[in-house]
Amino acid sequence: MTATELKMQPHPDDLPSPLLKAMWLAARDDWEGAHNIAQDIETSDGNRIHGYLHWVEGDLPNADYWYRRAGMNRPTTSLDKEWHNITNQLLES
Repeated sequence: MTATELKMQPHPDDLPSPLLKAMWLAARDDWEGAHNIAQDIETSDGNRIHGYLHWVEGDLPNADYWYRRAGMNRPTTSLDKEWHNITNQLLES
């Protein structure tokens, strides 16, 4: 599965991980649903997604905090590119 194929899934029930479900919800502008998942997963991937979601929200200081917890800086790419980067990384792991 690719990030584009994940985005086109009609529902998230068959996705192999909660983090992919969070990204699926984020792609559908369900910020709260995605955030509820990401905030409970204390891994670097969970922290990165948490940072991404706060970036989407426009809360850049909070986004930067969560990206640092993931061991990285907030990307200088677009939100759409970051969504694809995160999703492809999750699909490859």
